[in-house]
Amino acid sequence: MKRSGAWLAVRALEEVGVRYTFGIPGVHNTELYDALAHSDKIDPILVTHEQGASFMGDAISRVTDTIGCLMIVPAAGMTHAMSGIGEAYLDGIRLLVISGGIRRDSGRRYQLHELDQQRVLDGITKAAFLVERHEDVVSTIYEAYEIATSGEPGPVFVEIAGDVQMFAAEVDDVPPYVRRYRPPEPRREQIAEAVDLLLEAKQPGLYVGWGARDATALSVELAELLGAPVSTTMQGLSVFPHDHPLHTGMGFGPSAVPAAQQAFKDVDCLVTVGARFGELATGSYGMKIPERLIHADINPEVLDANYPAKVGVESDATLFLRALVTALRERGATPPDCTKLTRDIADAKAKFFESWTSKPSDERVSPGIFFRDLRARLDRDAYMVVDDGNHTFLAAEQFPVYESKHFISPTDFNCMGYCVPATIATKLAHPDKQVCGVVGDGAFMMTAFEILTAAMNDIGAVFFIFHDGELAQISQFQHIPLKYKTCTITGDLRVEGVATATGAAYLAMRHDGEVGAVIDEALSIAAKGAPVIVDVNIDYSRKTAFTSGVVKVNLGRFPFREKARFIGRALKRHTVG
Repeated sequence: MKRSGAWLAVRALEEVGVRYTFGIPGVHNTELYDALAHSDKIDPILVTHEQGASFMGDAISRVTDTIGCLMIVPAAGMTHAMSGIGEAYLDGIRLLVISGGIRRDSGRRYQLHELDQQRVLDGITKAAFLVERHEDVVSTIYEAYEIATSGEPGPVFVEIAGDVQMFAAEVDDVPPYVRRYRPPEPRREQIAEAVDLLLEAKQPGLYVGWGARDATALSVELAELLGAPVSTTMQGLSVFPHDHPLHTGMGFGPSAVPAAQQAFKDVDCLVTVGARFGELATGSYGMKIPERLIHADINPEVLDANYPAKVGVESDATLFLRALVTALRERGATPPDCTKLTRDIADAKAKFFESWTSKPSDERVSPGIFFRDLRARLDRDAYMVVDDGNHTFLAAEQFPVYESKHFISPTDFNCMGYCVPATIATKLAHPDKQVCGVVGDGAFMMTAFEILTAAMNDIGAVFFIFHDGELAQISQFQHIPLKYKTCTITGDLRVEGVATATGAAYLAMRHDGEVGAVIDEALSIAAKGAPVIVDVNIDYSRKTAFTSGVVKVNLGRFPFREKARFIGRALKRHTVG
């Protein structure tokens, strides 16, 4: 049977369950796009920029059980997509990147787009392949998928030579994909040691990250069995329901909300599952981790990287939690009385939210009122997508999330520009669900024109633009010690013009009195299949708990003389000018 390499590639992508590809066709992948046009299982989505394509692929992997897939041209397409590839790499997100390539049969040098792509991508992919023979197309894509989805997930790159795509060769039938990977399980002695520590503890705690996203029910069962307060990482914000009485918030150190700080202050044994204790998640490593740390993660390099564990377990989160809950019950563990703990958590949360909503403004939009009213109008299973910026931490602290994988954000790579394309992809994958993006104006400007992709495909998502004319997160960090806001004041963005240019509906939200009505109108328009841009006149005057905490943590680490210099300089600039 004679088949082109392009036909083989698309057939292999169908076999591993790809539903969408994102990218732009060009000279070096035209044959791949022609093969996609004849697929009844994969929808190719045209984007305005490959950076947007990479964030869309990342989002598909986060909010569905399939894998995000890029279909890009070599060289420029690859470098444009590197932001999203890097995000997927550092955040542990499975991603397939399929690239066209130059012809390898011509013997010519200095071809258009000729670049050693594998060398460029070394360091931000789990693996990178070059396919130069027809018989290697299917097996390489299968291997790439296996690597991308095994252990800690990540991006894998496959370049298919132009001549392989175009020409037909005699090949065997495409075999079905058969998964080989089996996730690691905890050892019996590790579980026994963990149970010993937990039964001896006066107040255990549970800290869960993105790695536990498919183990929410088991996390709830463990928390209730132990009577443990629960905190999450930033990336794992959605993995534990926020309306559960034991949920406290993101983190539990000086940069956490009061409910988390109070609930964890007496924790003497911490169970951490699917989390890496990264800088963002720990508030610049400001959390105090108890000596009795039980740490489970699928990536063994995570264990003991920042905090030593009494019990370090290389394991899939679901397998670990199931084994731990079973062993605790076999040892006679029963749920303790958590009345006081849950009442204290509820009281602290109520006071915190009240402090953000008690004084409505007739001049700007208060973050607390915005998130309160948005949550009240959204379905329980609505999706929330954010970007990198001040709005990220406001959302983390004030927008309750009830379903796992229904809140996504760029985290360890922390790339601005993520929200708009990721929101589009999330709605594309879940057309029957409400999908909202919240993004700062600085990040919005990076990928705003991708909303044209939403309009082209009748994707009814809502984009709330927190518009203050600054790169707010950094300008706040600048203003506290430096007073001056160097290069963090942005141009006068006319958001309505972006809506006109991309075919989106436009609404303005000027003050607290308009919040509810504008949200209602935006959701109504989106439900009819049109993208909506909401220009939010946000009030950023109050700092988040995260921002305030991180500043204190980092200043506290300075040597005494440097600390005195920084404080003295700040006082002088803010008082004298």
